[in-house]
Amino acid sequence: MKYLEKIQTLLPLGYLYLILLGLLDESIQYYQLGINILNFSSITDILLRPIAEMFSGPILLIVSISFFLLLFVIQNFIVQQVYKNRNRKILGRIRYNETTSKKEIKKAIFPIFILFFAFELLTIFVGIGLGGGEKIAKAIKTKNFTYNYRVNFSSGKTEDVYLFDMNSLYYFYTTKDSNNIKIAPVGSINSLELINNKKLK
Repeated sequence: MKYLEKIQTLLPLGYLYLILLGLLDESIQYYQLGINILNFSSITDILLRPIAEMFSGPILLIVSISFFLLLFVIQNFIVQQVYKNRNRKILGRIRYNETTSKKEIKKAIFPIFILFFAFELLTIFVGIGLGGGEKIAKAIKTKNFTYNYRVNFSSGKTEDVYLFDMNSLYYFYTTKDSNNIKIAPVGSINSLELINNKKLK
């Protein structure tokens, strides 16, 4: 019951952290495209953005898991060292005595490693936002992109586009005959056809 209560207490912080990651990622990326993405996103989009990014490809997921495992190994090493030197000060203020168990030491140190992991994820998503926005902006300016979707609009019109993002409310795309970014409400599009799919070639 105690663990369940702790999880319930931390859930709001987890939601806030996901929202922070989503806000940083989207805001930084779309700022480079001249778009205030908050005007075109719901809170659900922002909340799910980090999760979608995490599982969009294996690299980010592997890096995050590897870093977490590395921190876990480092934490266990530090716990062992602190346990051997329980009478010494830690960080100049925390003192353990001979009766302190490894479990108590680990419990005291664990939040520090969670903060390290949270900061690592934060820097990753800031980097994704910076890199993603710069890449899209450069592709649009130089027309160096390939149409990846065929859009079938509700009006009956069909157009091949470079669709670079979407959420629950809007599609974001451009075409080679214009430098403008087009934002289409979800309701204005009947269907999308994925073209130039390298996975199926």
